[in-house]
Amino acid sequence: QVKLVESGGELVRPGGSLRLSCATSGLPLDYYMIGWFRQAPGKEREGVSCIDGSDDYTYSADSVKGRFTVSRDNARNMVYLQMNNLKPEDTATYYCAVYTRPIPKLTAQDMCLWKAGDYWGQGTQVTVSS
Repeated sequence: QVKLVESGGELVRPGGSLRLSCATSGLPLDYYMIGWFRQAPGKEREGVSCIDGSDDYTYSADSVKGRFTVSRDNARNMVYLQMNNLKPEDTATYYCAVYTRPIPKLTAQDMCLWKAGDYWGQGTQVTVSS
């Protein structure tokens, strides 16, 4: 049984930093593409940062480029999202997801733009406010 559990979300002031964690189980993480997504109230879910399974190539949305970094620790079955210089518009529920299908073969950019996750976590709330 595949399971993803996010943690690390909290209330933070603008300009602050947070590191979100995604603990995975039930699959060999190093084979698969992992992504972070977010959804704010009244808005569509958007891809934030995604990382390829084979070469660790990453993609980040323009809105977070230079501020957010996705990384993975396959030995510990963990995925992280380091978020720096947070802004109020980053307020959302953040989800991690894994893409496991061999077809169609996607890039990290594809996964983020198409929101292509086969398994999703329950989300963690990030609120950026003074």
